[in-house]
Amino acid sequence: MIKHSEEFKQEAVRIALTSGLPRERVASDLGVGKSTLNKWVSHYRPSDLVAAPQADLARENERLRLENRVLREEREVLKKATQFFASQRP
Repeated sequence: MIKHSEEFKQEAVRIALTSGLPRERVASDLGVGKSTLNKWVSHYRPSDLVAAPQADLARENERLRLENRVLREEREVLKKATQFFASQRP
């Protein structure tokens, strides 16, 4: 049996609570069992008052990343359109 450090366990709990991924996926990515990860979560979980804002921040970050990507794509389209119309001038 592998003995994981406290830092590893705490980081695994943070990822499980804030990544938005299913715990099965997080557990398999980290190479631990789902029940082990669930046990760590119940042991290391910060109070619900702290976890809720972190989850909200993670969702807000994801929303902002998506918005940022869309805005960059729109900017690229506008750049190409500007170049096209500038080249059409007599």
